Amino acid sequence: MSLTTGRGPLGADPAGRFTPAIPSPVVYVEPFPRRVRAILGGRTMVDSERTLLVHRPGCPPEFAFPVDAVDGVEAEAVPEAPGHVHVPWSAADEWYEEEERVFGHPRNPYHRVDCVRTRRRLRAEVRGALLVDTEDTVGVYETSRAPRLYVTRAQVRTELLVPSTTTTYCPYKGTASYWSAAVDGVVVEDVAWSYDDPVPECLPITAMLCFSLEHADVVEDA
Repeated sequence: MSLTTGRGPLGADPAGRFTPAIPSPVVYVEPFPRRVRAILGGRTMVDSERTLLVHRPGCPPEFAFPVDAVDGVEAEAVPEAPGHVHVPWSAADEWYEEEERVFGHPRNPYHRVDCVRTRRRLRAEVRGALLVDTEDTVGVYETSRAPRLYVTRAQVRTELLVPSTTTTYCPYKGTASYWSAAVDGVVVEDVAWSYDDPVPECLPITAMLCFSLEHADVVEDA
């Protein structure tokens, strides 16, 4: 994300422009000043304090490790970083940056999430039933993504919502739980989500709801 995906500067649809233009595609490689470990079956297969972070267009960042930091796990050479190899994320059971476990992919140092109180209007309805209409919102401004509005549950007709079994994980916000809407006997799946235990940077949106642009009729002044 951030540099190389979405509307990031090296993504396919950048929000801004370089002057003068830079070559495309371009790969950015930089030092990653954290100890990185990968564990498979209880055994440490990767352990490095000389990790590089590789940013490729359209992809989340990838780790590149010195060859001597990798043992007993599949790896492939990184052309842009001679002497370094890439280990697929799925090749290990657990990944750690320092002593913090990381899920999904390496954290991107250029990805930022700001949660800002706002008076922007949010209106959402499902099958003609109004779920929320308020200007008391929190705007979530996330690098390379369009802004989204969150609201407290007190402002939502939660009697029309039922918990969904769907969950998703975001390295920058945490694990999201989803909610479906039950209107006139019809259940519309996953119309909203919430982060009940977000990462520290996103504590302002704890337990707040955001509505799906795909599964609900949403108007956001964002």
